[in-house]
Amino acid sequence: MSLWKRMTLIFRSKANRALDRAEDPRETLDYSYQRQTELLQKVRRGVADVATSRKRVEIQIKQLESQSDKLTQQAQKAIDMDREDLAREALTRKSGLTSQISDLQTQHASLQGEEEKLVLAQQRLQAKVEAFRTRKETIKATYTAAEAQTKINDAVTGIGDEMGDVGQAIQRAEDKTAAMQARAGAVDELIASGALDDVTSLNRGDDISRELESMSSQSDVEAELARMKQSHQIEAGGSGGDAIVESERQKTVEDGDKP
Repeated sequence: MSLWKRMTLIFRSKANRALDRAEDPRETLDYSYQRQTELLQKVRRGVADVATSRKRVEIQIKQLESQSDKLTQQAQKAIDMDREDLAREALTRKSGLTSQISDLQTQHASLQGEEEKLVLAQQRLQAKVEAFRTRKETIKATYTAAEAQTKINDAVTGIGDEMGDVGQAIQRAEDKTAAMQARAGAVDELIASGALDDVTSLNRGDDISRELESMSSQSDVEAELARMKQSHQIEAGGSGGDAIVESERQKTVEDGDKP
């Protein structure tokens, strides 16, 4: 295949696709129906013209027949008056009229036959046009419904695609939220366990301070407990409890002096 033929084929194929996209079948059907209606009108006008011609021929035939009857009466009157010459002249004219009437009758019969054919063709064409109109409206209604369904499907497809993107965005947001919540929970656990303080503290002597504070607090508790016991023994034993009180006090002091 030559380059020119290939280019021509490509051009025609693209042109056909463009025409297919631009063509609306409903408009094409309406145009076809309009053309058929115009043809039907032409046939009707043809039938009317033939009928008019036939009617004119009928009128001419009647006129000639009237003249022929008149000439017959004139010929009879001329015979009655012994004017054979006038009778012969009237009959000669009548003979000419008879020939014309015969020709007109032949023409009338031809026109009548042509009119009948055109009437039959008109009836058939009209039936076809009416059938085409019914089918045209059915096809148009079906096409319109299909077009609407296609638009709905396209819209639903577009919404589905968009909802897919939205779903992915929601999933990403949920994943990020879950990650942030997990991170916050982990930080809370580290803070509660003290591990975060160990990691972030710049002063490593805080452990010693906490231990000393704990020991001091324990010593305070022991001293308070000893005072409460001493007070109870004093109340219970009277003056005999002085030695016991002194002994308990001395023990408390010694415990406090322990490293």
